[in-house]
Amino acid sequence: MFVSHYKDVEEKDVTIEGVENTTIRWLVSPKIGAKNFAMRYFVIRKGGKIPIHQHDWEHEIFIVKGEGYITNGRKTVKAIPGSFLYVPPNEPHGYENPDSETFEFLCIIPVKEESIPPEEKGQ
Repeated sequence: MFVSHYKDVEEKDVTIEGVENTTIRWLVSPKIGAKNFAMRYFVIRKGGKIPIHQHDWEHEIFIVKGEGYITNGRKTVKAIPGSFLYVPPNEPHGYENPDSETFEFLCIIPVKEESIPPEEKGQ
């Protein structure tokens, strides 16, 4: 078993092209022994965004704090604390926070070679 607190995990700026005012904390990853799923904690500050993109893996998302918008390019939905989302593999998706101080959410993804950065793969 592994137990920690999210504030004990390093908060890093997301540096992918087009991402603005967004940080990530890798809470659960292969680095601590996870073999099947990774859990990430995102914070999008006011005015921030993660532009529309897509991956070969699914996402499970739970909104923790603030309000923001999720889009697949055809439909945009407001998400509030307690909202949860499922993004199927290869579905375009993007996030935006125009109004809240912070828009914070958990995002769970499968552990795949291409979904986990080298520093989270462990040994």
